[in-house]
Amino acid sequence: MKEMFHKWNQISLVKRILVGIAVGILLALLVPEGAKWVSIFGSLFVGALKAVAPVLVLFLVIDAIAKHRSGTKTNIKSIIGLYAIGTFLAGLIAVAASFIFPIQLTLVTGAENLAPPSGILEVLQTLLFNVVDNPISALMNANYIGILAWAIVFGIALKNANETTKTLLSNVADAITKVVKWVISLAPIGIMGLVFDALVTSGLSALMEYGKILALLLGCMFFIALVVNPLIVYFYIRQNPYPLVFRCLRESGITAFFTRSSAANIPINMNLCEKLGLDKDTYSVSIPLGGTVNMAGAAVTISVLTLAAVHTLGIEVDFATALILSILSAISAAGASGVAGGSLLLIPLAASLFGIPNDVAMQVVGVGFIIGVLQDSCETALNSSSDVLFTATAEYAKKRKEKKNVVIKSA
Repeated sequence: MKEMFHKWNQISLVKRILVGIAVGILLALLVPEGAKWVSIFGSLFVGALKAVAPVLVLFLVIDAIAKHRSGTKTNIKSIIGLYAIGTFLAGLIAVAASFIFPIQLTLVTGAENLAPPSGILEVLQTLLFNVVDNPISALMNANYIGILAWAIVFGIALKNANETTKTLLSNVADAITKVVKWVISLAPIGIMGLVFDALVTSGLSALMEYGKILALLLGCMFFIALVVNPLIVYFYIRQNPYPLVFRCLRESGITAFFTRSSAANIPINMNLCEKLGLDKDTYSVSIPLGGTVNMAGAAVTISVLTLAAVHTLGIEVDFATALILSILSAISAAGASGVAGGSLLLIPLAASLFGIPNDVAMQVVGVGFIIGVLQDSCETALNSSSDVLFTATAEYAKKRKEKKNVVIKSA
């Protein structure tokens, strides 16, 4: 038994996850009633990731900043720039696709009791209040903006601490990282449970009626993941981007698809950055930050569903307004994580740009929840995998620039 377990662990994690997916599908199709207990593995896996992620982020960021020496450069500014470019282009692509393939909805009811933000100022206000949230409350509620803010403050305060204190911080950060690796090693069993639960409880039949809007949403997300993002990466590193793109989608996107949680995928992304040999001082900040502000998938969702409501109501939209919608979607998406309901509850905010009443906009939100089984999964996969993609891109671009400067000097 011990030898079998050892051989199982020697197989790559991605292959083990694929086995878990296959087993989950088979159990859901063959014994949906007799294997309901399997779904508990998915809940336990996501729960463990969500539990350890806030503590991991707090101590990794404190450790990285406390040890950071003046003059040592990181790529945070470049990465934030890539996040902004990626999210804006996602909104722009979604707007263009919605005009090329206009879709009208048969609006439903049932979402009227939800409370969306009243305007962009409320979204930004929520974001700012999350920054100054009580640190204990931020940890308990997985408020990553607050966790990042306090971690940065504590890290700066500890920069002048003695080496013993810094060593203790490093040891705690390493211990939490090891715990995370143990949790990640259970991913195949956890994802088996998640796949089983998704197929048994939701199925795919509910999605058929809304196939067109779902196809447009997923088409935009796939286009961004396989065309737009690779073009951005190529522009920065001047090399074939697809090996890096596919690795990020394979090792980060698959787990994000099934956990449907950017927060739960932070440890997965940290682990992938380590395997890619990236700078820990950089990715320990950029990955949790990306889980909050790098929201290309959310920008797609907001733009496509808003314009579906626009086309349904027969509202004329000019180019300038469409461009404003792209910008508004990008800004709103960056603040989505601090609002209950995520990207869907920001649709009324974007819809207000066209004078669409709140009760109609909330019906569109209801449509979003119906197709959310696949929409939210693909949105999270795009968001989370591009966190690693852009972090790696910024570092590879920096190395390319340094290498070029060395060649010029030697010449």
